[in-house]
Amino acid sequence: MQNLVLIFIGVCGVAIGAAAYFALGLTPIEAGLLALVIIVGGAMIEERNARRRAFRRLEQGVEEMGRLLATDAKAGQVLSQRVNALVDLELGPRLDVIEADMSVLGTVVRQVAEAVSDLETAQAASTPVQREDRAPTAEPESRRAPTIALDIVKRALDEGHLVHHARPIFTLPQRKVHALDLVPRLDVEGRLAEPPEYMPIPTGEGTVVLRRIDRLCAEEAIRIVRRARLNGDPVRILVDISPASLGDKPALDQTLILLAANRAINADIVFALDYEEWAGLSRPQSDGLASLVQQGVLVALRNATTLRLDFAGLAEKGVRYISVGARAFLKTPTALTDFHSSDINDYIKRFGINLVVTDLEAESEILALLDDGIRLAQGPVMGETAPLRADLRDEGDDSLRRAAAR
Repeated sequence: MQNLVLIFIGVCGVAIGAAAYFALGLTPIEAGLLALVIIVGGAMIEERNARRRAFRRLEQGVEEMGRLLATDAKAGQVLSQRVNALVDLELGPRLDVIEADMSVLGTVVRQVAEAVSDLETAQAASTPVQREDRAPTAEPESRRAPTIALDIVKRALDEGHLVHHARPIFTLPQRKVHALDLVPRLDVEGRLAEPPEYMPIPTGEGTVVLRRIDRLCAEEAIRIVRRARLNGDPVRILVDISPASLGDKPALDQTLILLAANRAINADIVFALDYEEWAGLSRPQSDGLASLVQQGVLVALRNATTLRLDFAGLAEKGVRYISVGARAFLKTPTALTDFHSSDINDYIKRFGINLVVTDLEAESEILALLDDGIRLAQGPVMGETAPLRADLRDEGDDSLRRAAAR
């Protein structure tokens, strides 16, 4: 800006000199001297004004700095007063109270640890007795008695009449589908029979048929998950597997080959076992289940009769779902766990395991589960067992399905 002013002064001086030369008749030297005097005088005046403006800005800056220093001095004074107040505090009595509280807390923690240790010792001591008591009742005949003859079941399987429906598991409170529970129903003379009606007893020929049903259900679950992935809407499937299949090497090898060929979707496959069957697994059967988990599938325990479990150990074995009945959880929670019903879900979730409350029959039960912080539920009041969605169904030829069933 100052350069423009100086240029303007120079132009004015030259113009005045030219005017004096042409209008007043001055000689060129006189006109040049006049122009030079005007230019130099104007430049000196402008330089003086510029210095005044600079000094004025400097004075304003010094005044602003002084105000800031005064503000900082006040803040330092206030801080000094607070520090002096802290120095004058008597922290001794307060520290004594804190130490006393910590001592009481330490005593409580020690008592809790001792109680947990006693419970674990008692549980470990009672485990063999429970297994001995369970051994005599492990006979399949006393556990379930199908109402449909085995020959009829075999003929229906040969004809491809095993129909796969699904029972949804919902999230709370959104009520969105979290997973599908695969329910194999058998079409017998135009009527769909539920699994308890036809599922064979795992002895003799019934064991062979049971393994066959397990294989068909596993194949269907993989097909459903694969179709869901292709449709861009992944879904997780819970499919039952019996100890008879886990303990039989040929049947287990077939399942392992099937999983190895579909490793990309194995994370959406969940093999489900009844809690009593899980507790009664033999060493070969446990090893068979572990080999399935190594392929990336998950494990679910159905109908748990207790939540006093080693959840860390279950998580290491691939267990990601544990289901309990709504009646037992809501009516007699103390029979299931020592935790409060509103705390057990968060505790189990720490180990990566989901608690599912099943057999809900009323909206009031859903509200009670929401109060307890339960996030997964299943039951007729939320969704009945029904055919799969159209995009997940097998629309293939019946002859091909019958051939696969054989």
